[in-house]
Amino acid sequence: MQYDLLIIGGGIQGAGIAQAGAAAGFSVLVLEKTALASGTSSRSSKLIHGGLRYLESAQLRLVRESLHERERLLRLAPDLVRLVPFHVPIYRDSQRWAWQIRAGLSLYAALGGLGPNTRFRSVPRSAWDRLDGLRGDGLQAVFRYFDAQTDDAALTRAVMHSAQTLGAQLQMPARFVAAQIEDDGCAVQYRSGDRLHDCRARVVVNAAGAWAGEVLAAFTPALPPPRIELVRGSHLLLPGRLGQGIYYLEAPSDHRAVFAMPYQQHTLFGTTEASHRGSADSVQASADEVAYLRGIAGHYFAQWRDVEPLSTFAGLRVLPAAPGRAFARSRETLLLCDRQQRPRVLSVLGGKLTTYRASAETVLAALQPWLPARRRKADTRELSLSA
Repeated sequence: MQYDLLIIGGGIQGAGIAQAGAAAGFSVLVLEKTALASGTSSRSSKLIHGGLRYLESAQLRLVRESLHERERLLRLAPDLVRLVPFHVPIYRDSQRWAWQIRAGLSLYAALGGLGPNTRFRSVPRSAWDRLDGLRGDGLQAVFRYFDAQTDDAALTRAVMHSAQTLGAQLQMPARFVAAQIEDDGCAVQYRSGDRLHDCRARVVVNAAGAWAGEVLAAFTPALPPPRIELVRGSHLLLPGRLGQGIYYLEAPSDHRAVFAMPYQQHTLFGTTEASHRGSADSVQASADEVAYLRGIAGHYFAQWRDVEPLSTFAGLRVLPAAPGRAFARSRETLLLCDRQQRPRVLSVLGGKLTTYRASAETVLAALQPWLPARRRKADTRELSLSA
């Protein structure tokens, strides 16, 4: 079989590229080795948001794009993406002062187009005792704004279903084995069950996330490994559910942003940023990360002091390799091609859950000049998604 696009990986990036490719009229095959959203795309913080904290590292373009994609998903996927209130408490010992948060929220609203969903306000002192037991000692101000929450795995499945209705094919479970790079594309081998299959693709899109380096190692001629770092983000689930929305908290020890979120009748705390050195197949929250998150939970909410978590999980972010803290590094999607003219292999690295659709359109724009002319079937900006 001959395909225009063969996509390796059934996470949100792979699903989004499959949808965009099929909508543009291209023949698409997706290979997923286990299950849709079985990696990072089911282990995120479950947020569809602009990324208020990215303003600190001046990632304005990313925040603007994220806020516009958030609005689009609220319209296209109302069963999967819902707007929820976020609360930002400011204490005497907070690193970020009230005027800084107000300025940041004002810029956030402006980047979001000043629409109704970008409004924020200060929560009056008289309402603080209704904030789910939030610590009052030293509390000086609380701001409320809005962002969105989702089921990340369900969203990934919905996007892939949309791609399939447009003609994309999904092989799952199917393990990519090897690929021979030729002048006009790639000859690909993959295994499904006990059978080894052969096919051809004009372009192979490596959307394997944390496994991207392993995928590239299976190409002939060899392709250089990407210069990336795997950063572990861990979460813990505590009993009891927050009733007033999500809390955007400042970790006392290192001043990072950590969220407390209602999730499955309980409360989810996360996330961490720890460099991951082991296999991408065995990712779990470390004892230090669990202690770190439990400390934050107990610091802000007395009801969770000394409470054992119900469960923990961890996922891997793909970030550009660089010195210094992961917090300040770009969350932009990275595209790496085997060659600039007529690429045969394109790796999609990093990116955000919120901007999967825009990232997929960027991939298609980069590849379209080298793909055959096809008749467009749909526009992803208008395709509804349902659970």
